[in-house]
Amino acid sequence: MTRIIADISVSLDGFVTGPDPGPDNGLGTGGEALHTWAFSDDPDDRRVLREGTVRSGAVVLGRRLFDVVDGPGGWDDTVGYGAGEVDKPSFVVVTSSPPQTVRTADLDWTFVTTGIADAVTTARELAEAASKARGDDLDAVLMGGGAVIRSAVEAGLVDVLSVHLAPVVLGAGTPLFTGGTPRTLVQRSVLATSTATHLVYDIAR
Repeated sequence: MTRIIADISVSLDGFVTGPDPGPDNGLGTGGEALHTWAFSDDPDDRRVLREGTVRSGAVVLGRRLFDVVDGPGGWDDTVGYGAGEVDKPSFVVVTSSPPQTVRTADLDWTFVTTGIADAVTTARELAEAASKARGDDLDAVLMGGGAVIRSAVEAGLVDVLSVHLAPVVLGAGTPLFTGGTPRTLVQRSVLATSTATHLVYDIAR
């Protein structure tokens, strides 16, 4: 069964970027500390990263995040979601208009202009197709940014929330949540490493 998983790193004070994020500073000032765990040599961190990527049949991201990863200093063969894996997932971008050119055209990009619900539906269909092709149950993963995950949770589209809590206080930046409809979470796992606390919750509907 294909699950919709929101997966994101967040600071202790609730930010998914530092202050002043932009195309040339995607994580904002100090935001690199949020993802220290993803480059850690800790075997538990490595396992969390690998298990998350290999089970991804499709990945959803917003336009601002796409502009960062598709920019000159963005993803390449060694850096990026699924880098080093045999099967890279399909990517679905929520945007008001598709870009005119795509630098990372070797990846499978789909641009959805009709909102987060349609983007999640597209990602689910792509993940289900990948599941059949690989003979395995794969997930559709929302990797960010914060507004994409926030709107998807608010719309009741997310089954699982996976949060990587970094031991840093950023003081400002892009918040993960800014109010909205209350949601009940069911804690499924907690794994503490030297660089993050990995928390997994089911979202009650």
